[in-house]
Amino acid sequence: MLPLIFNNNRAIQVSDMDFERLTTVMRKLALVAGDKIMEVYTADDFEVCVKSDESPVTIADEAADAIISAGLRAAFPDVPLVTEEQAATHAQVVSTFLIVDPLDGTKEFIKRRGDFTVNIAYVADGVPVRGVVYAPAKGRLFYTDAAGQSVEEAAPFDKDAVGTTEPISVSHPDNNALLVVASKSHRDKATDDYINKYSVRDMKSAGSSLKFCLIATGEADLYPRLGRTMEWDTAAGHAVLNGAGGTVVRFDDHTTLRYGKVGFANPFFIAYAPEVVLEKP
Repeated sequence: MLPLIFNNNRAIQVSDMDFERLTTVMRKLALVAGDKIMEVYTADDFEVCVKSDESPVTIADEAADAIISAGLRAAFPDVPLVTEEQAATHAQVVSTFLIVDPLDGTKEFIKRRGDFTVNIAYVADGVPVRGVVYAPAKGRLFYTDAAGQSVEEAAPFDKDAVGTTEPISVSHPDNNALLVVASKSHRDKATDDYINKYSVRDMKSAGSSLKFCLIATGEADLYPRLGRTMEWDTAAGHAVLNGAGGTVVRFDDHTTLRYGKVGFANPFFIAYAPEVVLEKP
């Protein structure tokens, strides 16, 4: 039986979602939000504030969130929305929902390092099944198409017309020579100790959800995250990786990472190409 969600006392079949429309809407909103983010990014200066959890936030985060949340609520009013910048949405208990990080990698944005993304995803019954990851400063756009296949679209991007796209897929790695990607801003000894369990051919650092996309395109094989993340940080990248043949599992027991957890906090996890033989924690 198909899973149900309940909103305003009305049961909604997951199959009710129009994935063609969802892809069109998410792609366009990501591009529009990306333009607004770049207006701030290229300005001479911008204010940085600190939220209650001590993470930074800028006017770019807030402006992008306003664009995306308004667009999603207008297009899909019956689907619950969870977004990082709206604390009131974090109290929901949902398993099928839209989830947004309007500017993932704010620290990279503040340092003007370019590794920041716009993330929008649709989670169905705890699984991120569709998503878009847009890196406006790098000119890279990844998303799942209506059928669930992940693609990368080549720049320049027309908001109202899809350009040239190429299907992407994970690598078939040699476990004796893995390509590993890790966080730029959240690297620690525990992560390095775990990575050292593998035979690593090359190591690269990347910010935000781009790490998932590098595995999805075969530019990396393994991304372990032994640090705090929230579901809005990972859902879109997870969806793109799923659509490219990859997977994300919990670090502790290697079971699939699921969404809709109370409070939307993630455990430690590993994203990887499935042919990688995972080491125990």
